[in-house]
Amino acid sequence: MILKLNSSVNSADAAKLAEEHKAFHITYKGSEHLITSSSLKEVPSSITDKVDQDWVFANDMQLSSREFQKETREVKIGDLTIGGNSKNTILIGGPCSVESLEQIQESAKMIKSMGLTTLRGGCYKPRTSPYSFQGLGLEGLKLLAQMREEHGLSVITEVRDATHIDEVIEHSDIIQIGAKAMYDQGILRACAKINKPVLLKRGFGSTLQEFVQAAEFILAGGNDQVILCERGIRTFETNTRFTLDLCGVAYLQEYTNLPIVLDPSHALGYRYGVERLAKACVAMGVDGLIIEAHPNPSVAKSDAAQQLTHDQFKSLKSAIEPVANSVGYNIV
Repeated sequence: MILKLNSSVNSADAAKLAEEHKAFHITYKGSEHLITSSSLKEVPSSITDKVDQDWVFANDMQLSSREFQKETREVKIGDLTIGGNSKNTILIGGPCSVESLEQIQESAKMIKSMGLTTLRGGCYKPRTSPYSFQGLGLEGLKLLAQMREEHGLSVITEVRDATHIDEVIEHSDIIQIGAKAMYDQGILRACAKINKPVLLKRGFGSTLQEFVQAAEFILAGGNDQVILCERGIRTFETNTRFTLDLCGVAYLQEYTNLPIVLDPSHALGYRYGVERLAKACVAMGVDGLIIEAHPNPSVAKSDAAQQLTHDQFKSLKSAIEPVANSVGYNIV
């Protein structure tokens, strides 16, 4: 349940009311005070005079629900806005992993030359095998920050676990919570306390309800800059890495108020079909794509099979632009 308190209730009193009812207190739209809780099912009689509006939900999709806020939330990434009425589809590109200054410099130059604004690159890699490349860690974060300073780009990188969340928050503009970390409450709660965009990836064995509830951890903690990312789920199929759940995307668009970014690179796991999947994604009017591209994928230290060459990435942008325009969106 969400209670919107009337304007006579100040921040201190709202926090006290939330504590009394074992609920979250959230400052909404800069001045409104909300109390949200799953245990409350009706307005407590003791505070009816302090409540301006209330919403009851069938499940814990509350702050993210279109029943609470009909319009898609706006999220600011650098000078760009996605969600809301922006009709922007942000195209995020870059390598799976930051491997060297030369490699990430070449990637940053490509993104800048294409008129795009956001560079991706992993620094802490949550690898399945302990023998695989684990990322450059803090050194990689510093290289990403250097690219931001030199090229004026926003940078996004993944947090692997709660041990380095502060480093990632300090050096990146957008914090990416990977599929394997979706349930990590240390990460979720840390991201709830900041005022930076958080891109939350769906766990490959997670239901849509579980996915959105993870987002609620961040929203309920006070950070409304949350983006959902569908990156494929594990099914019975073995000829592709995962299965991109566009049905799930349709559900999220219908029932949640959060911007949605899709990751066809991880869904398919092979570069041959990434462009075709990207076309299908933008045809749904999504808020963004995150695509892996490497100067020389054949020597990539992680996910070599799915990373596009820079020429292929440029071709993908050209291919998806008319599709996006056909549904009233712009690739930015």
